[in-house]
Amino acid sequence: MNTVLDCLGKPCPAPVIELARAIGTCEVGASLVVLADDPAAAYDIPAWCRMRGQEFVGCTEIDGRPAYEVRRLS
Repeated sequence: MNTVLDCLGKPCPAPVIELARAIGTCEVGASLVVLADDPAAAYDIPAWCRMRGQEFVGCTEIDGRPAYEVRRLS
């Protein structure tokens, strides 16, 4: 089961900051799903993954809200 991080209603850069804090609590190979409705998250989360060496799996929707999946690689 994936860990879900609820950042709905939080403006940039809060979703990325919370992602950075939470990814360390996941085991390597596990995924973290970030719920974020701030439009900047669509760019910030994939960019953060590239810069930090984590895998951006993709974006889907949960209950009509954007859900960004990140897999911890290290």
